[in-house]
Amino acid sequence: MDRAFASKFAQMVFYTVTGLLILMYLGSRMFTHIDLALYGYMVGTVVFIGGFYYRFIAWAERPPTKLIMKKGLNLLFRKSTPKTSVEHMVTYRFIWKRGWYRWTQHILLGWGCILSAFVTFPLVFGWMYFTMEDNGFYTVVGFGIDLMRVRADGLIAFLFYNALNITAFMVIGGVCMALYRRLKNMQARAEQSFAYDFLPLYLLLLISVTGLMLTFSNIFLHGFGHPVITVIHQWSVIVTLIYLPFGKLAHIPFRPMSVLARNYREHYGEQQMKACKVCGSAFVSVEQSQDVIAVLKQNDIEFNMNEGFHLAELCLPCRRKYRMSRFAGVPTHEIRIKEANQNARG
Repeated sequence: MDRAFASKFAQMVFYTVTGLLILMYLGSRMFTHIDLALYGYMVGTVVFIGGFYYRFIAWAERPPTKLIMKKGLNLLFRKSTPKTSVEHMVTYRFIWKRGWYRWTQHILLGWGCILSAFVTFPLVFGWMYFTMEDNGFYTVVGFGIDLMRVRADGLIAFLFYNALNITAFMVIGGVCMALYRRLKNMQARAEQSFAYDFLPLYLLLLISVTGLMLTFSNIFLHGFGHPVITVIHQWSVIVTLIYLPFGKLAHIPFRPMSVLARNYREHYGEQQMKACKVCGSAFVSVEQSQDVIAVLKQNDIEFNMNEGFHLAELCLPCRRKYRMSRFAGVPTHEIRIKEANQNARG
């Protein structure tokens, strides 16, 4: 079967789209519960899958990534993996070290987007839908199975109706916090660009605002302007799905890979730590230091110093001092006093 495809990329996209169609067939009871009003989202999702695999394979084929993924997958069943997974993908505890403001911002943005996806995609692909009986009860159907019956005027039904409205407010709150920080924080202002940092936020804001406008039109305007708002909202979602694998938002689907990197650092850090060749302080594991040197050599990059050691065998402060010494001609790397790390919490 490998010879039937032009590349590994084409093979993975074909299998994924085929699997998605099979799940749609099963979940929608042989395509009898597909909402054609959501057809645009289906097309956008298929394009997103192609873009995601293109970006992922290009990233995964890089020697450092390939090494981390290979060793990280071998360590996937460490006892600490569940805890690490929760910290990196649920509570975002690693962001808490940067301050409560950025943690709150990421919680609102991250979980607002994730919960929206959990609601939207099952509806788009027909995996979940609702049927209503004459007795005032809704039946929630998932993959053709009746999951639960809820009162049409009950609290659970209210949460179902307004799930996307709630997540829209979450995303709007997170976007506003992110925009405020990017406009006020001097470091962020110096590092950011419109296309990479602001455009994703504006796209998320457009999706959330137009989604809330649909609800506002139905409740307060008796459907006035609903067709136009629907097209604008659908367009914004499709554009975001197509853009997502190639911009800053790509770190959302890539987030699980951080668990592999964390396992790699923790496991080999417990084995043996590498001492800096200048100051003697332990800064990374011996395995990681050797892997960095091997990857650089694989890319024909040599950082062997005249003193007989590799630049990767120095801790970051001594590495900075060594680079300064090469430009200034002063052996600053031999100074034993370490400078303070200005970004210790970040």
